[in-house]
Amino acid sequence: MLSLFDSGPFQPCPAPFNLAGHVLARADALGGKTAVAVIGAGEPETLSYAELLAAVLGTAGGFKTAGFRPGDRVLMRLGNTLDFPIAYLGALAGGLVPVPTSSALTEPEVARIVAELRPRVILHDPDVATATGAPHMGVHTLRALRTHAPGKVHLSDPNRLGYIVYTSGTSGQPRAVGHAHRAIWARQMMFQHWYGLSETDVILHAGAFNWTYTLGTGLMDPWTVGATALIPAPGTKPEALGDLLRRHDATLFAAAPGVYRQMLERGALPTLPRLRHGLSAGEKMPSALHARWSKATGTPIYEAYGMSECSTFISSSPGTPCTDTALGRPQPGRKVAILGSEGPVPVGTSGTIAVHRDDPGLMLEYLNAPDETADKYQGDWFLTGDTGQMNAAGEITYLGRSDDMMNAGGFRVSPVEVEMVVANAPGVASCGVAEVELAPGKRIIVAFYTGREATDETVLHDHAAARLARYKQPRAYVHLPLLPLGPNGKLVRRRLHQFWPKSRKTPS
Repeated sequence: MLSLFDSGPFQPCPAPFNLAGHVLARADALGGKTAVAVIGAGEPETLSYAELLAAVLGTAGGFKTAGFRPGDRVLMRLGNTLDFPIAYLGALAGGLVPVPTSSALTEPEVARIVAELRPRVILHDPDVATATGAPHMGVHTLRALRTHAPGKVHLSDPNRLGYIVYTSGTSGQPRAVGHAHRAIWARQMMFQHWYGLSETDVILHAGAFNWTYTLGTGLMDPWTVGATALIPAPGTKPEALGDLLRRHDATLFAAAPGVYRQMLERGALPTLPRLRHGLSAGEKMPSALHARWSKATGTPIYEAYGMSECSTFISSSPGTPCTDTALGRPQPGRKVAILGSEGPVPVGTSGTIAVHRDDPGLMLEYLNAPDETADKYQGDWFLTGDTGQMNAAGEITYLGRSDDMMNAGGFRVSPVEVEMVVANAPGVASCGVAEVELAPGKRIIVAFYTGREATDETVLHDHAAARLARYKQPRAYVHLPLLPLGPNGKLVRRRLHQFWPKSRKTPS
């Protein structure tokens, strides 16, 4: 039996089509229902569906009057405010190509993007770093567009370029990923096969507006079904999220694993009678963390796997829960495989997680990089760069980034597998595992961990020895006050080796 899932194609995207038009198709009927609320200690800032639709179409009309034309690129340098999703959908509605970017980028990073994209305009919040090289439109001008006469939704080929996002490249240089308008159509496969999402839901996403995980899971998908989206106000601390979930009667909660960990570590959570379950993506959640959350809240967490190049296509859900070690199953309508050099590998064999090129959620290309785009394909399969394993039930276990895989005496070792064991050791709150080069040709596996205080290494070694083959066991443990995390709370494994104490003796 091969590691191949194919339940048949998802229903085709209609043509002509527009991403923003699809997201807001029900807005007229929903009228005064709350579409989104930015919540914090004070009064929430809200928009009804009617107000959201008017703001988006007004922005689209304002862009057209200002001289913008379909296909023009719009670089978004905006903060974590409602300006972000309104501008994003307004640009898409008018046929422009928005480029959402993280507010954490520095001026040199933005300058490289501007040089590559040559945007027609930069939408700029003065509190966010930007660069020269294109005309700027400030937030006051942008907000004024909301009251403009509504523009018409630009309908055309669903396969045309819709938006661009940036992802980290293996070379260290960010890559521009071009997505079609049809990408939003593919997200319908998640509604029941990850979220369990319906019009009656109230979903709180812990991320910022400018993260693609938030834009999709926290805003676009709830609006498509007519649910209410909640976003924490800028500066909200993880320890405040539990109270926000309770006060606003959230039924679903979405975050990266690091946010769940911080919430549990920074105080007791309140009773959450309306919460049905949590959603997690961005990196593999340790089973111990999942168990802690379930014990504290009485609710499960459903994980999902996707990437900047393809919307979430593997997940667990209320209807299809998986074993603790598995990410989930491919969603019906997807075609997914675990590949070796000759194609799909036998069930139970590790290989590269791949999705078929016909998936409607898959990117169009890396912009201006045809060779790099071509290198990501093996025949008709897009290679994710992640290693996984499929069982006979179709469940996929994530084994780590292909370039994160460690080599121990000739054996390839997944850092995720080791991390899941070390995370359960006494005194360990969180951990990351990586190889450290002690001398040319001498590399060891090291576990970097956080906790209230350093744990006796003998205890940690014994814990690992009882649960991992010898070649998988860390040779050393390093206690840190914090692990290196990216802007979205994801562990940055490639930085771990920098925390190896140079004065430490080489393990025998």
